[in-house]
Amino acid sequence: MTSPATAPPPPASLKRIVAASLIGTTIEWYDFFLYGSAAALVFNKLFFPDSDPLVGTLLSFLTYAVGFAARPLGALVFGHYGDRLGRKKLLVLSLLLMGGATFAIGLLPTHATVGTAAPVLLTVLRLVQGFALGGEWGGAVLLVSEHGDARRRGFWASWPQTGAPAGQLLATGVLSLLTAVLSDSAFGSWGWRIPFLLSGVLVIVGLWIRLSVDESPVFKQALAQAEARKAAHAEAEKLPLVSVMKHHWRDVLVAMGARMAENISYYVITAFILVYATTSAGVSKQTALNAVLIASAVHFAVIPAWGALSDRVGRRPVYLLGAVGVGLWMFPFFSLVDTGGFGNLILAVTVGLVMHGAMYAPQAAFFSEMFATRMRYSGASIGAQFASVAAGAPAPLIATALLADYDSSTPIALYVIAAAVLTVVAVGAAKETRHRDLTDVEPSADAEPATTKTADARAV
Repeated sequence: MTSPATAPPPPASLKRIVAASLIGTTIEWYDFFLYGSAAALVFNKLFFPDSDPLVGTLLSFLTYAVGFAARPLGALVFGHYGDRLGRKKLLVLSLLLMGGATFAIGLLPTHATVGTAAPVLLTVLRLVQGFALGGEWGGAVLLVSEHGDARRRGFWASWPQTGAPAGQLLATGVLSLLTAVLSDSAFGSWGWRIPFLLSGVLVIVGLWIRLSVDESPVFKQALAQAEARKAAHAEAEKLPLVSVMKHHWRDVLVAMGARMAENISYYVITAFILVYATTSAGVSKQTALNAVLIASAVHFAVIPAWGALSDRVGRRPVYLLGAVGVGLWMFPFFSLVDTGGFGNLILAVTVGLVMHGAMYAPQAAFFSEMFATRMRYSGASIGAQFASVAAGAPAPLIATALLADYDSSTPIALYVIAAAVLTVVAVGAAKETRHRDLTDVEPSADAEPATTKTADARAV
């Protein structure tokens, strides 16, 4: 018989929880990716008009990278309070911060109006975006992972991951529509503001849905046990960060290594490609945006399938397949883009994102299963977001700088391949987590990175 604490919730309840996490992450990623697309297309002219076009793009991507720098701080703060106060409260706060910052970007004066104050204000708002996103991911995937059926955890936990391509799809779709119906001068003058201002409406919808779901039952059980121990022994509970560094430092390193190929490849394929295709391959903005739009739709569709496969064969085999696939695809990817053909561009980006999905889909369950309950939000967030500073943050910058220095895609392909090798080493060194029990509150007594108790062992 399955214990009440671990019994899966009714299907309707689980679907509502998945929907709340998915819609919230979609909005957060819409806000984040909208900035990246705007940085590639218009921010260089609006906020850095005195620079050479490619230098202006580099400066624009630098403000884009600043958002990543704030993500580890968001991971620490949100992880700490998420492990102390609960997942739901912090997810509501992250949505408010992200949406508010994005809406404010839509109201910003440009360099032509206020001079150097414009890029400064832009950078500050980008920092707020990064801080909010640093806390969003861990809470969203944990809320689903800790509610869901252990036998299908990879599948259910992969749905919040689809918020990334859904947000990319939404952001790219809105920009593509605007660039199609507006002239370049109208889009550069005022049209670019519309997608940012739409964030205010999306946030209202997201808040309404997130406030309607319950806190994770696994967390509530863990909190009750911690309070009981404190009352019985008058022990002060250790800070989640301290516990993570003591019991799970290997898992944090594995998570960081696992993120390298996943993060770098994604931003090269979806953000840098807008620069490369339009400057080196002679592709129009509209064509490049449409290719990313179509590929993002496929990406959205394959993520749950990869998540379901990880429930059958394990997290590691699926993740390794994605890392190897991304590395092998890089040279064909740029060769296809260089042709300038729309069909080849779609093929290049789509295959790249399908391979990326094989890493991204099992990542939610994989990282959640590495950490004990009372330090899970901190551990998963730290592992994921600290890696983003070295991976996703500089990826468009490094790729653009390599293109400027070598006028060739070869160094960029080698850069992604090196990241793939690092990820293969990290995931290859990890233990399989598919059968781990998320109801474990503390790390095991032998200080292993996590317990290997299986879901089947719950039956008595």
